Amino acid sequence: MFKIVVQDRCGCFIKSDLENNLEFDSKDDAMLKAIEMKNIMNRTFCKKHTFELQEMFNNLIIKFYKEEQKTYCCGNGCCM
Repeated sequence: MFKIVVQDRCGCFIKSDLENNLEFDSKDDAMLKAIEMKNIMNRTFCKKHTFELQEMFNNLIIKFYKEEQKTYCCGNGCCM
C-alpha cells in the first residue's frame, strides 16, 4: 500500500478539491497522482509556497519549506 500525504496543508489546499491521505496499491499510480497534485498546487495556488515531493518508505509526502526569517544583527549581542 502506498500513500500520498500532504504534510503542509495551507489555506489554498484546504479550499481546493484535492484530498489528503490517498492510498494506492501500485507505487507507479501513487507517484503519478502525487506528481499531478504537486504540479496543480504549484501552478494554481497563491504562490506563497513551492511544494515539493519526497518519498519516505511507502509514503509520498507533499510539503513546502518555510523560508527562515532573516534577522539582521550588528554582531555585538544586543539583537538577540
